[in-house]
Amino acid sequence: MGKYDENIKKLTKIQYHVTQEKGTEKPYDNEYNSEFRDGIYVDIISKEVLFSSKDKFDSHCGWPSFTKPIKGEVVKTKYDFSFGMIRTEVRSTDADSHLGHVFDDGPNGNLRYCINSASLEFIPKEKMEEKGYGKYLKLFEED
Repeated sequence: MGKYDENIKKLTKIQYHVTQEKGTEKPYDNEYNSEFRDGIYVDIISKEVLFSSKDKFDSHCGWPSFTKPIKGEVVKTKYDFSFGMIRTEVRSTDADSHLGHVFDDGPNGNLRYCINSASLEFIPKEKMEEKGYGKYLKLFEED
């Protein structure tokens, strides 16, 4: 029995398809593509913090896009040769969930982490403390 089996059993059909079967949701027809409130994005299975809205941008690709994860060690990458392409898959480190792909065409020479909404849960800034993510509120303090 795996560490996250109970959480995996609670996934919707699209969440399971994306995270466990390396699926992809439809572009523009997903929960977080147009979400730009302050907050963090966590792995839908492990609840590990992955991305911040501070690093989110509209890449016009139809999926949530980020320039970087909050910490590099929360994601891992591997080559993906499916569909006759060479891409770099992004997976969460702890739950090994398929998240999406990373490309080198982000803004200002940054990367573009193109991530499926179905692999994420968004925690708005105002809910972070009550959901146990208070230590990440510092990301939203004014410089």
